[in-house]
Amino acid sequence: MTALLELDRVSKTYELERRLVPRLLGLRKPLAAVQDVSLQVERGAVLGLVGESGCGKSTLAQIIMRLEPATSGTVRFDGTAITALEGRALQPFRRRLQMVFQDSTASLNPRKTVRRVLGESLELAGITATGRATATAELLEQVGLDRSFVSRYPHQLSGGQRQRVAIARALAMRPELLVADEPVSSLDVSLQAQILRLLIELRRKLGLTMIFISHDLALVHHLCSDVAVMQAGRIVEYGAPAEVLRRPQHDYTRKLLAAVPRGPEAAA
Repeated sequence: MTALLELDRVSKTYELERRLVPRLLGLRKPLAAVQDVSLQVERGAVLGLVGESGCGKSTLAQIIMRLEPATSGTVRFDGTAITALEGRALQPFRRRLQMVFQDSTASLNPRKTVRRVLGESLELAGITATGRATATAELLEQVGLDRSFVSRYPHQLSGGQRQRVAIARALAMRPELLVADEPVSSLDVSLQAQILRLLIELRRKLGLTMIFISHDLALVHHLCSDVAVMQAGRIVEYGAPAEVLRRPQHDYTRKLLAAVPRGPEAAA
């Protein structure tokens, strides 16, 4: 069975030296943000991608979403190499892959109501103007919000409510793969638990394939079927969450586990 998402030796290097003379002399300072990452995500699975800030998790997510080009390697979605696709050839795949960002305040336009935010995505998904009101109400219901929220602006919502709207916007495109980049890290513990339960329920109801990015190993075992631990751009450990949590093989994984506060783990 072909995996829905396959990464084959994906790398991303940034050139930090921008001055002309050092570049001409070959004195550039490359930064390897992602190094030789190979992964497979089966249809219906949830992969937890875990590591500290700056380890390359978000860069890898942006490469998967084609928001950043890979320096080398191949990303395949449903058997098609999307790494080299551009323009119209890429558009059908953009609808099938959606992302929820860490900062819901920054990801939602402060000048647009919830109705407009969701309506624009529904329009891109091919929903007619007459059907958008019903579809908007259905999306809000899916993420646990009342339809009265349609007239509100982002600043009139709590952090948890904004993240629910961001999830609803992603769902409007009816994606097959949802990439959630630290979706609960800016929320307090009780709201983290609510959003995690929502993602678990959405996965069950919609059959979503997901990549859940976090710096907290304790969170991923409630949601994920597999976990990949990332350090300095590389995957250093991979396995079932229970195995990784109970019998970590890599020293970096042990350090991540030692840094987990016991309160959030229990609450989640």
